[in-house]
Amino acid sequence: MPDVSSHLPMLRSGRWFAQLPPDFAQGLLDMARVRQLQAGEKLFLRDAAPCGLYAVVRGTIRISGHSGEGDGAREAVLVLLSPPQWFGEISVFDGSARTHDAHAAEPCTLLHVPHEELLAWLTQHPAHWRDLAVLMADKLRLAFVSMEEQTVLPAPQRLARRLLTMALSYGQATESDRTLRVLAVTQEQLALMIGVSRQTTNQILRDFKARGVLHVQRGCIELLDLQALRAECE
Repeated sequence: MPDVSSHLPMLRSGRWFAQLPPDFAQGLLDMARVRQLQAGEKLFLRDAAPCGLYAVVRGTIRISGHSGEGDGAREAVLVLLSPPQWFGEISVFDGSARTHDAHAAEPCTLLHVPHEELLAWLTQHPAHWRDLAVLMADKLRLAFVSMEEQTVLPAPQRLARRLLTMALSYGQATESDRTLRVLAVTQEQLALMIGVSRQTTNQILRDFKARGVLHVQRGCIELLDLQALRAECE
């Protein structure tokens, strides 16, 4: 299995890690352990105890909740996290249980910084709590933007913006990192994310496909033209 350092180029392609002070970046690498997940495998569940900070370096992690009970329970997909995203910082700050479920949407490689080791390191280097707070603040900003979009934008724009946001790793990667984007997301998951029916989502995707913006495959969507997708967001 490759060691942590082999994933450094992917980590450095992410805005948050690339901007970290060198001692904090090295501290995370020193504490990190490589973890592999198979498609569908659980990472953690809602109400689980804090287990640390994670970085996705290969594959996709699905963050979700559930509505209903028993046979009527339904998964509500919130986000799909792809490289080079970091996550799990909320429980690092408050020490409380996990807020949502996390599963591998496809085979994944993660870097795991254990909770207690990270807390001990931050106790010795308290100035770097702010650097970790920046990661959480970035996500809070995106959450507010998403809430606004749900209220004021028509469905085609919401879908285009969600696809573009996912392609750019929710603001953590730059557009120049990769030109071919394959997102491990289904039409039903997209529909849940933007709050419309599966039929409406299918119609919008077919329209985008007809204009050469994307290609829909089983279980994933390939983005063919990021510039055209960006134009759909306007």
